[in-house]
Amino acid sequence: MPSKAKTGKKLVIVESPAKSKTIAKYLGEGFIVEASIGHIRDLPQPSELPAELKKTSVGKFAVDIDHDFKPYYVVSPDKKKKVTELKAALKDADELYLATDGDREGEAIAWHLLEVLKPKVPVYRMTFGEITKEAIQRAMGNLRDVDTALVDAQETRRVLDRLYGYEISPVLWRKVARGLSAGRVQSVVTRMVVDRERERMAFRAASYWDLTGQFGADAGSFKAKLASVDGAKVASGRDFNDDGVLTSKNVAHLNEELATSLAAGLQNAEFRVRSVDTKPYTRRPAAPFTTSTLQQEAGRKLRFSSKSTMQVAQRLYENGYITYMRTDSSSLSDEAVTAARRQASELYGPEYIPQSPRVYTGKAANAQEAHEAIRPAGDSFRTPAQVAKQLSGDEFRLYELIWKRTVASQMADAKGSTATIRLGAVATDGRDAEFSASGTVITFPGFLAAYEEGKDETRGDDDSDEARRLPNVAKGDALTAADIIAIGHETSPPPRYTEASLTAELEKKGIGRPSTYASTISTIQDRGYVRKQGSALVPSWIAFSVIRLLEQHFSDYVDYEFTADMEGDLDKIANGQAVGASWLRHFYFGEDSDPGLLSIVNNLGEIDAREINSIPITDEITLRVGKFGPYLESSAATVDAKTGEIVESARANVPEDLAPDELTAAKAIELMETAAPEERVLGTDPHTGHTIVAKNGRYGAYVTEIIPEMTEEQIANQPVEYYKNGKPKPPKKPVKAKPRTGSLFTSMTVESVTLDEALQLMSLPRVLGEDAEGNLITVQNGRFGPYLKKGTDSRSIGSEEEIFTITLEQALEIYSQPKQRGARAAVPPLAEFGPDPVSEKNIVVKEGRFGPYITDGITNITVPRATSLEELTREQAVELLAEKRAKGPVKRTPTRKAPAKKKATAKK
Repeated sequence: MPSKAKTGKKLVIVESPAKSKTIAKYLGEGFIVEASIGHIRDLPQPSELPAELKKTSVGKFAVDIDHDFKPYYVVSPDKKKKVTELKAALKDADELYLATDGDREGEAIAWHLLEVLKPKVPVYRMTFGEITKEAIQRAMGNLRDVDTALVDAQETRRVLDRLYGYEISPVLWRKVARGLSAGRVQSVVTRMVVDRERERMAFRAASYWDLTGQFGADAGSFKAKLASVDGAKVASGRDFNDDGVLTSKNVAHLNEELATSLAAGLQNAEFRVRSVDTKPYTRRPAAPFTTSTLQQEAGRKLRFSSKSTMQVAQRLYENGYITYMRTDSSSLSDEAVTAARRQASELYGPEYIPQSPRVYTGKAANAQEAHEAIRPAGDSFRTPAQVAKQLSGDEFRLYELIWKRTVASQMADAKGSTATIRLGAVATDGRDAEFSASGTVITFPGFLAAYEEGKDETRGDDDSDEARRLPNVAKGDALTAADIIAIGHETSPPPRYTEASLTAELEKKGIGRPSTYASTISTIQDRGYVRKQGSALVPSWIAFSVIRLLEQHFSDYVDYEFTADMEGDLDKIANGQAVGASWLRHFYFGEDSDPGLLSIVNNLGEIDAREINSIPITDEITLRVGKFGPYLESSAATVDAKTGEIVESARANVPEDLAPDELTAAKAIELMETAAPEERVLGTDPHTGHTIVAKNGRYGAYVTEIIPEMTEEQIANQPVEYYKNGKPKPPKKPVKAKPRTGSLFTSMTVESVTLDEALQLMSLPRVLGEDAEGNLITVQNGRFGPYLKKGTDSRSIGSEEEIFTITLEQALEIYSQPKQRGARAAVPPLAEFGPDPVSEKNIVVKEGRFGPYITDGITNITVPRATSLEELTREQAVELLAEKRAKGPVKRTPTRKAPAKKKATAKK
């Protein structure tokens, strides 16, 4: 067979279309750049496996657990067309370059492309940390083969997550709630948020007092704070533990009485300076950004969520503005160091750069140092002003942050001095009071001229030195005193995690990978385990149940150290020091005295679901996590105030926006006392004989009928059906009739609604009659108020009461008027973002049936649960609409009727 003629074409495959457009600009003639659009194949759901595999060792996980945990991969249905296109492009190419990202995920994408495309031409692996002309040229000179160790590590992680999720999640379904999921990292991150809330719930505040005063000298005045009384340090917040107990020894704990009497006794005292201490001040710049520190700082300074930060950073990287954004290295290349120092010198002066370049190394647990830090792309950096017109608002702000941090990292230390003045006097009751004031003066800003790192909320007193200049005083100088006042304080509980502080803690503990932090934090919000309250992360009660079950029965798998060790093991596999199949075998099947996951799942024993889903609030009130949400239940018998009857196990719903640490004993008692009755019997329907009741449901109050179940005698007296052989069929289980229901009007309550009103509500929709064409017109109540309905034409009416009074003539009059499109337009949108760049229609956020959604009037997309409306930006809205458009309309599978059976041909 003759060999294929040379075409001179070279096929380059990257992951994304944006990356392909950028790289194409820097490659020479003859290169064709295509995008795989992420992974082209993955593990299928076990239900999608071929029938012959479902009963084999592959069937449970789509992984062959009996043969080295070999995955059963399939090309994703939405990627089959793409694979066909890539194969066609490869036919015309003489060489194949796999230019996916250089991390484990990118290496795995390259390997899957090799496996599926089966190229018969030379194949080269090309990686680069930034998309610039210089970087592409360097990459072409450093081609290599696919790194099978990196592929093994990614595949091991993928299989590990499948084993973990598919074995543990079903336990959560059975014992907590359907639809829940467990994940190797997500469950541990959820535990961290729950643990912090537990600390807040257990916290007991302690009170303490101190004094402040305004003191004057010839050189000026300053504010000082009480430091000691009779030589003993004054107690502050950090001297107490979380139980409210004073733990520090030899401190003066002032209460209100002691503090106010001391303040009174110092009003006319003679204050003098007792000491002046001056020390040099030096501050070094922060290291260049890693993935983790970028997410933290963008959260603090730009109010970006971790997910938004990574989306914007991805666009900046793919369009050639920054280096690769998934890295845990803080080091810079020699070219980047030179560029940063040169730019700092040009912008701020040569005195603003140190004599020798700064070198940074990672401090995080399990840091891989595989890539360079995140920095502006290129061997010379573009300033924010030079790229402003090319970037969107969010892109510009993130680029500016990265540029400032990078340049500042190679600048000189900030220099100055810190002065501390101690002054004192003796009160009228003989107590010696000493005050202290500190101030820092920056004499040379150094890197601060370019950038200053943000800080997360911390506990305790803020004793940091203020950037203020204290007056020039000397020991023994007399001072005037004014406004000496006593101030009371309370210790504060541990602050809740924000996305930034949670990311920092994950990195510190070595849990997960920086590249997955954003998706993990987003996932625990999407799953309903955590919600945002402002910027704070608050766990749901269902998260408490999930973590309690996992701690009691899968303790290792939510243990911080165990999870960090797994990351270390995956690193060893990536470095070729271990083999994935052997590690998975030990993890799943266990070894000697170390049980594997399979053994733990098979020997769980009896799990008390009620106990798992119960949290005592007081001796008599317990919070329970139920099918329809959390509620309180009292074990004490209570008396109904209206009927005088004893009610066992009284219940009360827990407001959705009430954080767990806010559900104190007092709050629980208040909720129980103010809870509306769950159910009230209204009477009997005279037509059916069914009991009619009013109830408080999760989605509001409603009325319904209680349909009695058939008795055994009634079931036995049903007509008997027979099989073809003449034998009687067993009695059919009766189909449970659906009760009539009706939501209460806004003017009604469970306590006030009457039987007649209930029967009216359950009779809806009410038929008014027909129009001239014979179309039926009805009136009913809906989610957005009362309305008329004629076929598919709906018209709103004024009030709920009109439902029972409106006539056919009035309805026909309403239908005779032109339909007012957007009659509800008086309700303003939740947010507006201006015209969409594609449709040129105005982008708004509206409240919909399933929550807020973004729309331009043509395309709709639900606002992700992990993104609050306050955080949503125009760029995110445009991107979400673009992604929805790219996916196209939802394909609905038509219902297929079974083909009619052919009649058998009569034999002649």
